Amino acid sequence: MFIPVKSLPSVNAALNGAAGFFLVLAYIFIRRKNVAWHRWCVFAALACSVAFLSLYLYLHFTAGAIRFSGQGWIRPVYFSILVTHTILAMVIVPLVFVTLARALRRNFAMHRAIARWTLPLWLYVSVSGVVVYWLLYVAYTPIWPTRVS
Repeated sequence: MFIPVKSLPSVNAALNGAAGFFLVLAYIFIRRKNVAWHRWCVFAALACSVAFLSLYLYLHFTAGAIRFSGQGWIRPVYFSILVTHTILAMVIVPLVFVTLARALRRNFAMHRAIARWTLPLWLYVSVSGVVVYWLLYVAYTPIWPTRVS
């Protein structure tokens, strides 16, 4: 399967959105004590996030940096969202693995304790990823490196 490099941002936004959707469902299912569906949704969110990260890295190794073209008041807004998104995206990776490890070891008290932090941060990263995509590729025309066609 071949996906053109310029299509990858849309695919990545869809994967981020899907991860966020599955996280919300996972929360709803665990509140209803439906552990099986909660588990399925968490693994679906994880699969979406792993696919996103793989394609994101491929995009940026292939295309390089894509510049934001917005000017004026939107520029600091965009970069504020981007910086918090990026920092929390790095923080969330170990948190997700610790949270999953505790659940897989059936240490549910410790799982719940860290999941209370992991869920909102992971959800923020997923949703802010879609917002960054929209601002960079939809609301404002991106400045692509010259080597990408």
